[in-house]
Amino acid sequence: MQVVYEDNHIIIVNKAIGEIVQGEKTGDSPLVDIVRQYIKEKYSKPGNVFCGVVHRLDRPVSGLVVFAKTSKALTRLNEMFRKGEVQKTYWAVTSGMPPEPQARIQGYIKSIEKTNKSYFYSTPVPESKQAALSYKLIAQGTNYNLLEINLETGRKHQIRVQLASIGCPIKGDLKYGAKRSNPDGGISLIARRIKFIHPVSGKEIDITAPVPDEKLWHELEQKVN
Repeated sequence: MQVVYEDNHIIIVNKAIGEIVQGEKTGDSPLVDIVRQYIKEKYSKPGNVFCGVVHRLDRPVSGLVVFAKTSKALTRLNEMFRKGEVQKTYWAVTSGMPPEPQARIQGYIKSIEKTNKSYFYSTPVPESKQAALSYKLIAQGTNYNLLEINLETGRKHQIRVQLASIGCPIKGDLKYGAKRSNPDGGISLIARRIKFIHPVSGKEIDITAPVPDEKLWHELEQKVN
């Protein structure tokens, strides 16, 4: 676990591929418990330590995750995320060239819990939720391209299924159309940057995560203007 920002009210960590943010049926230790233990040991806190989950990233995705260290911060951050006041920027390595170098994708997503898969529709279907994001092509490689994505809504597997819908599946994402998996079992999608007004101090927080330490990521990053 890599801590990239911390103060009395919030802590931001750079999640590794394979880590889960909250507990689930696998029984693996979730990131929230690891952060809680880190706080307990660092500050020699007795008893239970507060650590609130504000948002999540899929297990095969890496990048920035915000946790709340106080109930006041958790309540305010939850409201900020709900209102769309937190700017989240993602980078994705994709195969296929997007139809336009820059565009907004809007439609509806329906998630099937039994298969852990989401489906994207241009018009509403029963139990679907509205979903929107904007993307920009920021670097081109020989076989793969780099897209920057700004989320407007936070639906399950949203970036993965919406990019696949325009013929740009994310590298390694077999579930949504990639031809082969990545060696580390993850997908080439990172929560690259997060920007918001601190829920208690009122100062601007603007954190950028490094790209994964892989040749392809570094090659594409060097081509970004």
